[in-house]
Amino acid sequence: MGLLEQIFEAGVVGAGGAGFPTYKKLSGTFDTIIVNAAECEPLLASDRYVMRHFAREITEALAALKHETGAKKIVICTKKKYEREIAALKKSFEEAGEAGKSFEIFGLSSFYPAGDEQIMIYEITGRSVPPGGIPLALGVVVLNVTTLINIYDALRGEPVTEKFVTVTGAVARPVILKVPVGTSFADCVAGAGGATVCDWMIIRGGPMMGKQFDMKDARSLTINKADGGLIVLPADHPLPTFSRKPLKRMINEAKSVCIQCSYCTELCPRYLIGHKIRPHRVMRSIATGTNQNDLTDALLCCECGICELFSCPMMLSPRRINIHVKEILRANGSRVSDTSIHTEYLRAREYRRIAQKRIISRLELGKYDIHIEDEASACHPESVSIPLKHGVGRPSEPTVAVGDMVRRGDVVARVPFEDVGCVVHASIDGVVTGTDGRIDITRKE
Repeated sequence: MGLLEQIFEAGVVGAGGAGFPTYKKLSGTFDTIIVNAAECEPLLASDRYVMRHFAREITEALAALKHETGAKKIVICTKKKYEREIAALKKSFEEAGEAGKSFEIFGLSSFYPAGDEQIMIYEITGRSVPPGGIPLALGVVVLNVTTLINIYDALRGEPVTEKFVTVTGAVARPVILKVPVGTSFADCVAGAGGATVCDWMIIRGGPMMGKQFDMKDARSLTINKADGGLIVLPADHPLPTFSRKPLKRMINEAKSVCIQCSYCTELCPRYLIGHKIRPHRVMRSIATGTNQNDLTDALLCCECGICELFSCPMMLSPRRINIHVKEILRANGSRVSDTSIHTEYLRAREYRRIAQKRIISRLELGKYDIHIEDEASACHPESVSIPLKHGVGRPSEPTVAVGDMVRRGDVVARVPFEDVGCVVHASIDGVVTGTDGRIDITRKE
């Protein structure tokens, strides 16, 4: 069995958020592999934990990928301030001998969104991915650092059944948890000592791009292969309060309050690598009734949140207005009309990168920006509910039925190799109790 087949059978997907099937990403033509180890979002620490404790596994996975794919250049991109993590990686490279000499470490300043793959590519190569394009257009593949751990395991026949997840915010003990895939958010919060406030909400991911949910949903929501963090916040915190504004109100505010200062555009990370994305024009179109089919650059938005959570002096919602316009454009079959790189935008970039500490301060999250203990804690839920879809691609088809006994690592759902999706495995020993949209398993020895 070749490398791609091993990765497919192990159910490896991008562990950094999007969940794109790794065997598909590696089947393209490229000469450079960039490892995303920058921990893009504030407060999260899972990738840092992986670098400190699994540097050898990362190195061995990279050596296997270099051998199999013929990649000429491999770069681990992380933040300069992650000194312990960089030291662990360098030591592992040295111990790997000749193979380790070909790997590089690129240090980024601590700005947001340093972990956006297109921003990272620009920082390392000085080239911009074409607007509307993907890194393969430049001969580059970007893999999350935790994905490498899963590749290391795949080469040894071990499927993806567990995740390292940062659980932080308004919890008694902020922690890195090692949890079975399918563990409920409620069990994760309990693993962090429980919430420290009575009325709380939870963010899946980071505070800038993560999805927000009410506390009542914490039992039904479960960890998938792409999750890296959960943040608990008081329900009346300014961040969820701002995010709860209905679309109609956001549109009315854009019509009546937007001052067309263009800060949302001037600080947009994609604009600053030469993409002709201009959220202030989207806001103007809402205010003036302009034909939105002319605003195809809205499709370039990566939804990083800087425009509405940092840039806008009027506390408006350019990101969500832009998402609204993107939905209209996609429904009409529109595509990006300008795919050129505008080099005049690049000159100001050095002075407009937003330090992560400023983001944390603006979001009023300073009290939660605290040290997380070095050792991970294990979580052993009594049941799991494993999604059939873990990011980009089609859902897998169940291969088990209610009442079946399964062991951790058994295949419980799969897709054909030719499709885009992932094989799903049991994450605990137990009995299958449901297969409708998810594989539910109750622990049983």
